[in-house]
Amino acid sequence: MAKVLVLYYSTYGHIETLAAAVAEGARSAGATVDIKRVPETVPAEIAEAAHFKLEQAAPVAVIGDLENYDAIIIGTPTRFGRISSQLASFLDQAGGLWARGALNGKVGGAFTSTATQHGGQEATLFSIITNLLHFGLVVVGLDYGFQGQMGVDEVVGGSPYGATTVASADGSRKPSERELDGARYQGRRVAEVAAKLHG
Repeated sequence: MAKVLVLYYSTYGHIETLAAAVAEGARSAGATVDIKRVPETVPAEIAEAAHFKLEQAAPVAVIGDLENYDAIIIGTPTRFGRISSQLASFLDQAGGLWARGALNGKVGGAFTSTATQHGGQEATLFSIITNLLHFGLVVVGLDYGFQGQMGVDEVVGGSPYGATTVASADGSRKPSERELDGARYQGRRVAEVAAKLHG
């Protein structure tokens, strides 16, 4: 049975919602799953004034947690086509794990959200995937077995590089059922690959 960590940063709750769906998918493959978030680095008064979703059920991760899992699936909203500073700050603390090769051979995946369909989804996924590859993880994306990413009949996130959602510039659009299905699919695929590699 694979042990999976869904690690995320979420400003307004969109990534938190996708993280729950990713975890649901991983559990459907028989994995033991923990959902954790990275620490908020924005000062509290600024975060409150900007209406950040500061109350989230997931516990805050510490960097040492990463080596305790067979798979790590990471999500963050985009920041100008790259990962958020909060996630970057967290991963920047993993030099000791990298030096020891503590994450080599684990399975990884990425998911994200953007304000618009062309707001940097794939670039952000690749900025997560770049970190995963440097840490020695085997990357699993959102393969075309998930046909929900193929349609053009509605606004929809999703990419072969990972599950995504489109939040709208004001954050009013929540992840659609099709996008959540993509997140579940990717979570299941990561867990299945991890079970094969570490079973």
